[in-house]
Amino acid sequence: MLDIKQIRENPELVQEKLNSRNGKYDIQPILYLSQKQRELEVKRNELQARSNEIGKLVGQKVKSGVSPQSEEILALKEEGNNIKITLSELEPQEKELKVQIHELLLALPNLPSDFTPIGKSEDDNQEVRTWGDEYKPENPNILPHWEIGEKLGILNFERAVKIAQSRFVSLVGSGAALERALIQFMLSKHIENGYIEVSPPLLVNTDSLTGTGQLPKFAEESFKCADDELWLIPTAEVPVTNLYRGDIINAEELPIYHTAYTPCFRREAGSYGRDMRGLIRLHQFNKVELVKLVKPEDSFEELEKLVASAESILQALKLPYRVINLCTGDLGFSSTKTYDLEVWLPSSGKYREISSCSNCVDFQARRADIRFKEAGKKGTQFVHTLNGSGLAVGRTMAAILENYQQADGTIKVPEVLQVYLGREVL
Repeated sequence: MLDIKQIRENPELVQEKLNSRNGKYDIQPILYLSQKQRELEVKRNELQARSNEIGKLVGQKVKSGVSPQSEEILALKEEGNNIKITLSELEPQEKELKVQIHELLLALPNLPSDFTPIGKSEDDNQEVRTWGDEYKPENPNILPHWEIGEKLGILNFERAVKIAQSRFVSLVGSGAALERALIQFMLSKHIENGYIEVSPPLLVNTDSLTGTGQLPKFAEESFKCADDELWLIPTAEVPVTNLYRGDIINAEELPIYHTAYTPCFRREAGSYGRDMRGLIRLHQFNKVELVKLVKPEDSFEELEKLVASAESILQALKLPYRVINLCTGDLGFSSTKTYDLEVWLPSSGKYREISSCSNCVDFQARRADIRFKEAGKKGTQFVHTLNGSGLAVGRTMAAILENYQQADGTIKVPEVLQVYLGREVL
């Protein structure tokens, strides 16, 4: 959530940054309601001060010998009673204005950082670096991952459709083993790098999704339970960040690093026609997530470290990839700056997203009310939150099935996974 004070004090700058995003956002209704709310607040404060003054005057006059039934005292009491009636009318009006302002603020995305390139779409994203060109396979006849997976009998989409619907997959035999090996490898790697593992609930309440920015804007993207105020998580970022919702953290505890493996569930509304085949865009997929809570002055440096953590998995697997700095028009709702990691898929000759690493600064912390306190200092500050995939497991499998595909139709197992799988070839 944006800071209402920032909107009041720098409306032109806020509107300019919002205009650079993909979408139409207008802060004028917020400014209008905010002005009305502040006018009511000033009036309420003035009336409350007058009410207090009347109370003192009545007490002083009665103490000095003026009769409580005198016209002067009765007039003051009547004025005081009228003020109380007015205050009782103003308070709900002010409360309603605050609710309306809050709802409008919830609909606004984060402001892009000064380090985020201006652009309208993914075509304006900036390539930061590439890695692993020497590992790109030379075999010109590489089959798409879904085709080689089905041939090997390790991916089964047809039976998954029978069980559920399209955009689900069943992993069989060494396919299931490969996924399990990837999850274990990713978690072990991140734990070695200082992340604390969490196994969170897969169902979360509305407050949790609101806290990280999925609600109210992206309700149609999420699966909701019919009889409960619970939602299936779209990413572990939601439950892990919300572990600290409403908390005041001691500054000495920061930074907090967490990693979590979870299944993730997304409707992918509006995405039909894209990636209809394979493991790229499923309704249910597994992911290892990275979440950080840090001090404000450290968050952009921590973003670079977060990206490095995600890159370390791709480098250990020797999968070619590139790092992209997303432009303002392609930025996620809660993010101020995002790097995407895109892995090489040789069957299509393209890089495809496998991780998105974002700095949300205080945007999520304001929504979820996550603060920290410095020892010996008054007041609290909002933490900065960061999150990133470390990595999307299904997309990593897709990259392995293509980049490690052999001419005889087998799949060579990446060296770092052989200890988990107990074999060199699928």
